[in-house]
Amino acid sequence: MNVAVAIIGLAVLILLHEAGHFFVARAVGMNPRRFYIGFPPALVKVRRKGIEYGIGAIPLGGYVKIPGMHRPAPSDLDVLFGPALQEQPQVFPKVAHVRRALEAFDLAAAREALPALEATVDEATLSPGAARAAQRGLGELKDGLSDDAYWRQRTWKRVAVIFAGPGMNLVLALLLPAIAYMIGAPGDPNRFVRHVESGKPAAVMGLHVGDEIVAINGKPTPDFNAVSHAIRNGKGEPITLTVLRDGETLRLGPATPTKINGRYILGFNPSWNKRRFSVGAAFGQSAHDNWVATKGTATFLPRLLTGAGRKDVSSPVGIVDYSSQAAGITFTLFLQILGLISLSLALLNLLPLLPLDGGHILFSLIEGLRGRAVGREVYERVSAVGIALFLILMFIGLSNDIGRLGGG
Repeated sequence: MNVAVAIIGLAVLILLHEAGHFFVARAVGMNPRRFYIGFPPALVKVRRKGIEYGIGAIPLGGYVKIPGMHRPAPSDLDVLFGPALQEQPQVFPKVAHVRRALEAFDLAAAREALPALEATVDEATLSPGAARAAQRGLGELKDGLSDDAYWRQRTWKRVAVIFAGPGMNLVLALLLPAIAYMIGAPGDPNRFVRHVESGKPAAVMGLHVGDEIVAINGKPTPDFNAVSHAIRNGKGEPITLTVLRDGETLRLGPATPTKINGRYILGFNPSWNKRRFSVGAAFGQSAHDNWVATKGTATFLPRLLTGAGRKDVSSPVGIVDYSSQAAGITFTLFLQILGLISLSLALLNLLPLLPLDGGHILFSLIEGLRGRAVGREVYERVSAVGIALFLILMFIGLSNDIGRLGGG
C-alpha cells in the first residue's frame, strides 16, 4: 500500500509539472495539441477545441504536445515522407514544392502548399507504415508552420512556457512541506515504539507498540539517537532491550538484528515529537528547508565526478522506496519527502541540457539574441549528448538502488 501511495505521489508531481506547461502555453497563445494523463498510446481520448485529451497506457506522469517546438527544415521532409516517396513517386512534386518554400524561408508559401500535399497523400495507395509516417509528417508541418508554433513566439513566451513545468515543482516544493508543518510535522524521534513489523526480530522478542526503550544491552538510551546508534553499530550481535510498559520495567530478548539495505535493524519504528507551525512560520520553515536542499544539490553535482558522489545517485526505484518508507511512518513526513522530490525534479529539469527544460530555456535565449531559430539538426545533436548523460546518470542510480535494496 505504501509503495502504491509513493508511486501515485511521484506520478502526480510529474503530471502537475506537465500541467504547468499546458496552462501557461494556453495563456500565452500556444494552443497545445495534446494533454495526456500517462503516456501514449492512448487508452481513451477525446478532442475538445482542437486539443486531444487522453489517458495513456503508460500510467506515470503526463504528456503535453506543444506545437512547433522546432522550425521545419527541408531535411525533415526526407524523414517524414521518405517511405511514401519510395512507394508512390507521384507524391514527389508536392513534397518538392514544400521543400523549395522551406529552403527559401517562405513560410507562407510552404503553408499554402500543404493542402495539395495532403490531398496527394490521401489519394496515394500506401502501406500502413508509410501512410502513418506521411500523416505524422503532415501534422508536424502544420504545427511547425502554424501561427502559434513554439519556435515562432517571442522569447519571453517561450521561456515562460518551458519554465512553468519546473516552476510548478518549485511551488509544490514550498507548499507540501508547509502543509506538513501546519498539520504537525514529525520533529525528533523519541524512545516510544510506534510500529512493530511482523516477523522481524523486534516482534519475535516481544516488543509492543507504546513501549519506551530505556536501555540496550544494559546501557541507558536517553534518546532515540542512542537507540539507533546501538542497534546499527552492534555489528549484528544479539541485542537485549529494557523497556517501560504500563509502568513496569521489562527485559526483552536477546534477539539478533537482521541486515536490510546494508544496515542492521530490529524492525520497529519510533514515535515522533510533532511540531506545529503557524501559516507564516510553516512557509518560512519550508523555504529554509528548500534553500538548504538547493545548496546541498549545488555542492553535490560536482561530486558526481567522484566515486563517493556517484554512490549518492538514486533512480525512480530508489525515490519510490524512500517515499514509501516515509509514508509508512507518518503522512506529514511523506509530504515533506514529496516536497524534496518535487524540488529535485525542478532542479534536475533546470539543468542547461537538452532535452531538459533548462536546455530549451537556454536555446530560447540564444535564439532570441541571434534573432533566428536554431535548426532541428543542432537540437538533435545537442539532445543526443544530453540524453546520453541522463541515461548514464539513470544507470548509476538504478545500480545503486539495486545494490542497496539487495542489501549490498
